[in-house]
Amino acid sequence: MLSLRLPSVSLTIKKIMALFAAASATIFRFFNLSSAAEESGIEVLQPELMPKHVALIMDGNGRWAMSRGLSPEHGHRAGMKTLKTVILKCIESIGIKALTVFAFSTENWKRSKVEVDFLMTLIEEFIRIDAEELIQRYDMRFSVIGDISRLPESLQSAISAAEEAGRANGGLHLVAALSYGGRHDITEAAKKIASKVEDGILRAQDVDESVLAQQLMTNFMEFSDPDLLIRTSGELRVSNFMLWQLAYAELYFSDKLFPDFGGDDFIQAITCFQRRNRRFGQRKK
Repeated sequence: MLSLRLPSVSLTIKKIMALFAAASATIFRFFNLSSAAEESGIEVLQPELMPKHVALIMDGNGRWAMSRGLSPEHGHRAGMKTLKTVILKCIESIGIKALTVFAFSTENWKRSKVEVDFLMTLIEEFIRIDAEELIQRYDMRFSVIGDISRLPESLQSAISAAEEAGRANGGLHLVAALSYGGRHDITEAAKKIASKVEDGILRAQDVDESVLAQQLMTNFMEFSDPDLLIRTSGELRVSNFMLWQLAYAELYFSDKLFPDFGGDDFIQAITCFQRRNRRFGQRKK
């Protein structure tokens, strides 16, 4: 009887050792991050005060390229490198569960065909190479919100493959907003609700904030509302990004153009967030 139980005991020990190794690696990464913060003069991050969901408007790629006499394409490529740096910082940071990046807005379709085509190709390249690597190496999950039907078929295929590859993963949830607009998101949600009322599935008097939130494109996320919005390049607006979801987000604006926004800058944004007193309309006791 004892010999029959040994395999299950061995398996249990292996599971415990694996969990211990994963926990040790997470703690090690956190202390590395804390040391980097101390060396750069930034306050040490507090795990209990980490934002669960960070939203990011990656602004300034074109101006970065122009200031160097380069084409916008060079700026967008530099921006993709910075994005990967930010993603890795989120993975290292204990407590950050989701990162939503504004990769391509509904308004961006108004840009020249040459630039739009380049961006579509660059985004597809990032998903097929960088996102796939992060999914496999760091247990990352990947999703897209927006009007995906307007995207090229090859990009839609890359999105589907990446979403499926990371569907069961439990690490950072990276969400790319592609062909996305906050007003469009809310409008589509209102249409769905109106259709349900018209079909008798839902009564008008039962429509509340939670009902509308369930119809938004972010309804599949564990933490759908960002705690922190970061925008680069010195612009002080949200530019039609997650208008409903950002209702109580803390806003952080950096003067740096996105390709110049490094890991220390991201830590500084988190540090600033942790100094905020979030009351949600209540008085501090």
